[in-house]
Amino acid sequence: MNRAFSRKKDKTWMHTPEALSKHFIPYNAKFLGSTEVEQPKGTEVVRDAVRKLKFARHIKKSEGQKIPKVELQISIYGVKILEPKTKEVQHNCQLHRISFCADDKTDKRIFTFICKDSESNKHLCYVFDSEKCAEEITLTIGQAFDLAYRKFLESGGKDVETRKQIAGLQKRIQDLETENMELKNKVQDLENQLRITQVSAPPAGSMTPKSPSTDIFDMIPFSPISHQSSMPTRNGTQPPPLPSRSTEIKRDLFGAEPFDPFNCGAADFPPDIQSKLDEMQFIYGRIQTDTNYMKLIEKRQ
Repeated sequence: MNRAFSRKKDKTWMHTPEALSKHFIPYNAKFLGSTEVEQPKGTEVVRDAVRKLKFARHIKKSEGQKIPKVELQISIYGVKILEPKTKEVQHNCQLHRISFCADDKTDKRIFTFICKDSESNKHLCYVFDSEKCAEEITLTIGQAFDLAYRKFLESGGKDVETRKQIAGLQKRIQDLETENMELKNKVQDLENQLRITQVSAPPAGSMTPKSPSTDIFDMIPFSPISHQSSMPTRNGTQPPPLPSRSTEIKRDLFGAEPFDPFNCGAADFPPDIQSKLDEMQFIYGRIQTDTNYMKLIEKRQ
């Protein structure tokens, strides 16, 4: 292992100061993971962390899991670890919290750095695999340290506090973005539920047919203004038609024609008697209808 950042005055860096102070240098690498270490620095500490994460990665590889690829953005403010496609920030390691950075001379693809976690205050060792850029990434982090230290000397230490405030705001923005994404997912779920409800609901303006009201005997009241053909069905069946009257004149035992108020013309009786006959005709029709319904119900029972 090799300690990456030294502040020699004759050190020649590979990037311009503006690239690291005003922008960032991006790199692609494979992320083996991070693990807690007991010390903030040390070659043996890093070597043990690399050995541990390599072993864990071999187990996951045997299970068919691939090593995830990440994008590193290095600047004087720190090292960001992002998902390459979505650009989602997975880890934001502020520069003043990084205590050690090194590349592995025995395995030139491996480079690491140790950073103190802002929430748990534990030291975590991050291990990466880059086939061609491991040493270059380590030197870039070293250059970022050098520029940050010079800026610290020029500002008399005020710039450090400013960077801390900026880092705090960046973390707050990241938390708000995560919360915003969760709220968007909840809104999407509510919209889907509302869409399902609207599809299953009956169309506006449609009326659900109501069953006609019945009396205490579960019979539909007779209405003189409604014709029998327009009466509502009961239990899905049409009420039976009234029996047709035979044109043949029937006589009783004494040979006389039975009295039938329906066969009497309006001119055969005075008005007061005719009104009584009309009332009897109305009552007779209702009795016939109710009787037919009673017979129908008895048959179904």
